[in-house]
Amino acid sequence: MELSIDKRHISLEEISNAQSIKISEDKEFIEYINHTHDFMMNTIKQGKPIYGITTGYGDAGRNYVNYDDAAKLQTNLFRFHGCGIGKNLSYVVCKYAVICRTISLSKARSGVSINLLHRLEMLIQKDIIPVIPSQGSVGASGDLTPLSYIAAVVAGEREVYYKGEIKDVMEVYNELNITPYEFEPKEALAIMNGTTIMSAIALKAIEEFEVVLDSMESYVAGMFEVLLGDDTPVADFVHDSKPFSGQIASAKNIQTKIQGSKLTHGRDDRYDKFFADNHLNIQDTYSMRCAPQVLGVIRDNLEISKNWVETEINSVNDNPLIDGENQKIYTSGNFYGGYVAHAMDTLKICAANLADLLDKEFALLVDHKFNRGLGENLKLSKEPFFHGFKAMQISLSSLSADVIKNTTAASIHSRPTESLNQDKVSMGTTAANDFAKMMPDLHNMLSIAFIGMAQAVDIRGEAEVSPHLKNIHDEIRAIVKPLYEDRRMDIDIKNLKTLLTDGKFI
Repeated sequence: MELSIDKRHISLEEISNAQSIKISEDKEFIEYINHTHDFMMNTIKQGKPIYGITTGYGDAGRNYVNYDDAAKLQTNLFRFHGCGIGKNLSYVVCKYAVICRTISLSKARSGVSINLLHRLEMLIQKDIIPVIPSQGSVGASGDLTPLSYIAAVVAGEREVYYKGEIKDVMEVYNELNITPYEFEPKEALAIMNGTTIMSAIALKAIEEFEVVLDSMESYVAGMFEVLLGDDTPVADFVHDSKPFSGQIASAKNIQTKIQGSKLTHGRDDRYDKFFADNHLNIQDTYSMRCAPQVLGVIRDNLEISKNWVETEINSVNDNPLIDGENQKIYTSGNFYGGYVAHAMDTLKICAANLADLLDKEFALLVDHKFNRGLGENLKLSKEPFFHGFKAMQISLSSLSADVIKNTTAASIHSRPTESLNQDKVSMGTTAANDFAKMMPDLHNMLSIAFIGMAQAVDIRGEAEVSPHLKNIHDEIRAIVKPLYEDRRMDIDIKNLKTLLTDGKFI
């Protein structure tokens, strides 16, 4: 899909699906871009000091820079910010970053030229994607250091992802006969002074977390089946009585997925059998009974967070802002990534609650005291030297601790920098990186849990489960064999994770 970019609002889904981008050729849009750019250029030619364009940056904002040196100022800006550290962001996140920055600059309030927009368009079209380190931003003045890697690549410096490799950008430019771009006044600052890196990291992590959440509801539905659960907790009446949209959606998802199961039962069955066969408690444990309430909160917070990230991506978040229509220039603080920071801090808590719920449910599944006849550690053999899923449960539980311990809010750890000019910062990129780092642990947790779920289905019998759970079981058994005797299972976990991330368990 080619994503057409102009001043319109662009959804997260459009960005995720974009194979390429195209700057609008609409005459009115181009004139609007040019009008704002021309106003800014005429203003600085008159000798007026404008922050970051004809002055220094931050604490050096009192230093005036002549118009003739304004372009050199832009070059120095991306060069001295070339101190990014840490693991490189993935190709996908870096591609999202270029697209998102193009969207922001296309609102015609940053003062950039149409030529710069076309240069960013060219990077995506030719799949020349800047390599961006993950650390080095405090989230205001935006993502200066990581975004400098986009500005540098535009100007023909640093490294890029190209044809599956990391290459020097000039090697690629020479191969394709591309001339490095020469920034006009303000253009490097317009690329760098924004919230795009935190937003791109957030977008990719949200995509992964949506799959995790959907898959978790499938796992919960499976637990209702293999633990002979009462389906009352997902009944419509229950959630109509507490009408949070996320809770209703989660309950409905679980309810739909257990349809056709011969293992679950309704409230009347349990009441009727209470005196005759009361090995079943009158109601199930909280991790089963309250699963829609736990996951519903996560669903609602996920929607709020997606809306905030989408709004941020469609915002003009650099400084200064240029109002070409009314011929005004605004010095402001839209580069402060507070919304992304708070969204990510919230989703970290959501991820931790999901991990905690999964840990509790898997503990029920493998414990013979609670799993209603599935046996000790889901063993298919009665041999005393066979251990089943004992260590798998330990690994899953250890991963839950790794997720939960990283929930401290990054946004409260504002660090004053740059001679106290940046004295209150968002830490949005740190928050986004923290949330993104939780995804591999959640993937591994769910992979372990689903392997255990398949074993439980083998014990109960495939003919008894719902069509949804049978499909999941069949997907798993195509690559992971039943556990009849002790064996290494790390390879099984790795293989199953591919199915999970591909959305096979949704």
